Amino acid sequence: MTEGPVDPTTTDAWSRLTGLAQAPRADLRDALTTSWVEQQSLDAADLHVDLSKNLFDDDVEAALLALADEVDLVGRRDAMFAGEHINVTEDRAVLHTALRLPREATLTVDGTDVVADVHEVLARVYAFADQVRSGDWTGVTGKRIQTVVNIGIGGSDLGPVMAYEALEPYRQDGLSCRFISNIDPTDAGQALTGLDPETTLFIVSSKTFGTLETLTNARLCRTWLLEHLPAGSDPAAAVAQHFVAVSTALDKVADFGIDPDNAFGFWDWVGGRYSMDSAIGLSLVVAIGPEHFADLLAGFHAMDEHFHTMPAEDNVPLKMGLLNVWYTNFLGAHTHAVLPYSQLLHRFPAYLQQLTMESNGKGVRWDGEAVGYDTGEVFWGEPGTNGQHAFYQLIHQGTRLVPADFIAFARPAYPLVDEPEEGERVDVHELLLANFLAQTKALAFGRTADEVRAEGVAEELVAARTFPGNRPTTSIMAPALTPAVLGQLVALYEHVTFVQGAVWGIDSFDQWGVELGKQLAQELRPAVAGDASVAAEQDPSTQSLIAYYQEQRR
Repeated sequence: MTEGPVDPTTTDAWSRLTGLAQAPRADLRDALTTSWVEQQSLDAADLHVDLSKNLFDDDVEAALLALADEVDLVGRRDAMFAGEHINVTEDRAVLHTALRLPREATLTVDGTDVVADVHEVLARVYAFADQVRSGDWTGVTGKRIQTVVNIGIGGSDLGPVMAYEALEPYRQDGLSCRFISNIDPTDAGQALTGLDPETTLFIVSSKTFGTLETLTNARLCRTWLLEHLPAGSDPAAAVAQHFVAVSTALDKVADFGIDPDNAFGFWDWVGGRYSMDSAIGLSLVVAIGPEHFADLLAGFHAMDEHFHTMPAEDNVPLKMGLLNVWYTNFLGAHTHAVLPYSQLLHRFPAYLQQLTMESNGKGVRWDGEAVGYDTGEVFWGEPGTNGQHAFYQLIHQGTRLVPADFIAFARPAYPLVDEPEEGERVDVHELLLANFLAQTKALAFGRTADEVRAEGVAEELVAARTFPGNRPTTSIMAPALTPAVLGQLVALYEHVTFVQGAVWGIDSFDQWGVELGKQLAQELRPAVAGDASVAAEQDPSTQSLIAYYQEQRR
């Protein structure tokens, strides 16, 4: 790996791409040949990925691959997998990929076999989950656990809740999860409503056991538990039996009342947004069971192997990441839509928002120098077909370029059939897939003014009914949404994010941007509570807003 980041704008490939972006582009109607589709239809583990409806050709692809070479993307990738400290601002390795290495693998980092450590914690997680699932672990009154409440925020929430929703068909009957993340008391209040304290288990997920939101919500839940358990319940025993932790701060865990033996740790080489396959996934392991969680990890690892070993021209996350650079830096795109045609993935776009935007929302390179080019994309999306009736208008006919990833599965979790009073029976999943295919086709090819006129549309409406087409999409399909496939999807986007960060020369694994607001919130809390001297130190706008709050709260 090169010592410092290469400014990508100084490379020959960047100059070539700048010229290619300014040249007229072929219409997808002409460019989408059978040979091109075959060339750009790639497989990565169980995922089938069709890149053919993107706005590029052989020349652009060659220049993008040359750009990857000139910034030493492969060297940085290999350094990550080897455990080098590529998170330079925190002087840490980046080893979320080690969380899913098989037991027989070895990887020594800073003198420690991290694989052995991972599997030691994993064995403890699995054993605990089995106790809860079997009913051997009970509440303090002897009743089996029926509800697990995960208390965490950011990566300690988004990953588990996304996967819990996505893998709903794999959950154990009679055992459900709820999630509390927001410091807004409504979140805890709603999550606790209707729960039986005797059958509720809380998982407090915070590496340092010091995250303001998480610890505040944990204390709220502890108070609720002790107030609602039957009279005479021993408070210390109740907390020890109804609370476990995912944390490495064992002293703070013990001070809270949790038995340190029921704390499950992870490592500083795992960023929060990359941690769902660590002990942070404890709630998910309880819900779906160790066997299915092991399948999830195997899916992650399969995509890791693809990214680590596949040649560049066939490497799906590498090519997807480079295409995102093409759109961001050369074609002027600012946002990226992710559109799963699967209701089970309704939280997947939200998960990707943190993964991509916290990772690559940086304005300095990893050597501290300011970038002179755009970095990061705004990721967003909703499941199809809901999005079709909401924001697809802008993607189809708006003035902004919005690259979009469409995700679908061949086999549905719920194979239902519609039986209308008139007409043939309809496989509803086939109806969903028809929409999936239709949208990418419509975005690619559009509809010309002459085609609209041929339908008999009045001339004054022709312009409004014309679709320009040439809107780029990637189609991702898999046989079914299994735990392994979910792992592959998450790892795919982890590596796409890595590729973009490597090209831009930024540290994709720190997140200093979240710290300032947290610090200022602590400083402002006394002013909000009524300390006039602290309020007087604030700017006029903040003072005015605090005054309004205090008046309305009274």
